[in-house]
Parts: sequence; C-alpha cells; structure tokens
Amino acid sequence: MSSKAANDNTAVSVLMPCYNAQSTIDEAVLSILEQTFSNFELITVDDGSTDRTADRLRDWASSDRRVRVLTFPHAGIIEALNGGLVACKSGLIARMDADDRAHPDRLTKQVRFLTEHPEISVVGSYIEAFPGDKVGEGFKHYLAWLNSLDTPERIARDIFVESPLAHSSTMIRADWLRRVGGYQEHGWPEDYDLWLRMHVAGARMGKVQEVLLEWREHPDRLTRTDGRYSVENFLRAKAHYLCLGPLADREAVIIWGAGQMGRRISKHLERGGASLVAFVDIDPKKIGGVKRGLPILSAEQLPELLKQYREPMVLAAVGSRGARELIRQRLDEMGLIETQDYLAVA
Repeated sequence: MSSKAANDNTAVSVLMPCYNAQSTIDEAVLSILEQTFSNFELITVDDGSTDRTADRLRDWASSDRRVRVLTFPHAGIIEALNGGLVACKSGLIARMDADDRAHPDRLTKQVRFLTEHPEISVVGSYIEAFPGDKVGEGFKHYLAWLNSLDTPERIARDIFVESPLAHSSTMIRADWLRRVGGYQEHGWPEDYDLWLRMHVAGARMGKVQEVLLEWREHPDRLTRTDGRYSVENFLRAKAHYLCLGPLADREAVIIWGAGQMGRRISKHLERGGASLVAFVDIDPKKIGGVKRGLPILSAEQLPELLKQYREPMVLAAVGSRGARELIRQRLDEMGLIETQDYLAVA
C-alpha cells in the first residue's frame, strides 16, 4: 500500500464521478496517481454502477490511501458531483472523468497557474481527443475552437457561443464553486451551467496553454446520450444567463441572424424578459420581412436603429461556419465594441 495519504493540508481534491466505467476507469485513475504533484486526494464517486466499476475503485483505494470511494444509488452526474464535493477537503477542486487521461504534470501546472494568478477562479488546459480514428471532422473543429480560447478575455468573449472549458480539464477554487451553489439541475448541461453562473457572478477563467488532458471520444459519452446536451437546451442555458447578466438592463436587444438559430434563441430570450426590437440579416429575401413579430432589417440599417436606444445590445446568432467572424468584422467596422455593445451567441 502506498504510504502517501490525504490529510488536512491536502492541496487538491480530484473529483471523479463514475458510472459503468470498468473498461476505462483504470487508465483514468492511474493517470491521476502518477501525477508529479503528489499532495492530493482522489475522491471517486460510484453512481450506482451495474458493472465492476466499484470493485476496481475499491482495489485502487486498498493500494493507495489517497483514493477514497463513495458509493451512491444511481441518481445521475449532478448528484454524484455534489455528493463528492461534500467530501472534498481541499481549496482546489480538479475535475476528472472516468474515461479520460490526465497528463502527468496536469496538477503541478494548474496549481502553479492558480498560485501565480490569484484573480483566476477556474483554470482549464488545451486538450487532445483520442483515439484518433474515432475523432470526426466536426469534433476536430470544435476542439480547435475550444483550444483557441486560451486567455480570460477570449473565454469571456465566447462564453455564450458554447461551453469554453472541457469540464474534466478544469481546476476550480472550492470557495468559488460553493459560493455559486455547486452543481445545479436546470435541464441543460451542468458544466456549461456552472461556467455561465460563475461568469455572471464575476469569475475570471483561464487556461494553461499546454495539453494536459486527453479526452476520450466514444459513442457513449454523456454529451452524446443525455438529452440535457441537446442544441435546444444549450440555447435555453444561454438565454437564461444572458437575461440574468449582460441583457439585464438593456433597453433594446437586436439579433443578427433571422435564420433558424436566431429564431430559436429569440424564443428563449423573449421568455426570459429580454427587450427584443429587431432582427438583422444580409439575405435580401428576408430583409423587410417579419420574424416572431419583429422587423428584419439590413446591416446598413443597423447603425440608425442603434441610435434610437440607450445601451442597446446586438447578439450575433448565425450558426454557419465562418459567419461569426464575418459578423464581428462588420460590427467592429461600425464602431461597436465586443462584450460591451455586442456578443456572439452562436
């Protein structure tokens, strides 16, 4: 048995929920136990697995005292995370999934980053997906975007586009995690909900600009099988926190994009109380029409519309690849400032 043990001065609690992960759990646990940073505890939470996951966890705990095993009846990821969070002793919480692999220096480099940047509340890292033959072009495009968000400013800029951090790559200050209420169930992704909640509360997020996590791609990944991760539920999450945060005191909200994405998010924004006044589009067939009771204007008409309101906000809501950058360019040319005058939401 390892003589290493977690104690009251443990620097990091690694929180790993597990469900029917017998085929991957050993790799995940071993990648944590082989960290160059040793002052940690590994809190594993078996969420009522029906395979040998719990047995494997108990085997690991018997050989290394830093490993703790919590076993609960199956209740889902949020209950498992919050149950594990209660057991975490440390001021830093590192998330880890039971099917991923951590780089040996992950904890060392993330602890160093948070020590050197006390203003940062959560730090992620670059990630790679494996095995290569399972990673499709769409997922590669998403990973490239995710890894491009490697400064607090870029993360804050794009946080309403999609989830800007891979949950299992992150280390979070425990006081911040508890301050915003831990993990919550709203019917949309629990990790994206946490990032949006922290963002609206004023948290700053960063990344170690190195690959510190290998993200396993497989058809049974929760993001592919759980309905909370649907496009519609992502839109619901965005609209909810847009209305709580950047749109709360806006007299007028204009949506750039009268297509499917703009229409879908407008529905949720309207329900949240946002003051929608118009759509903007570049399609001549749409300009001059009406969408959800709002006029569809041309880009050339936007500057005059903006003059009519105090602190209006433009939301770029076109989902086609490359559209976000083109809209940013047009809005920048109009003298608008991103995050202050406009936000990308697709």
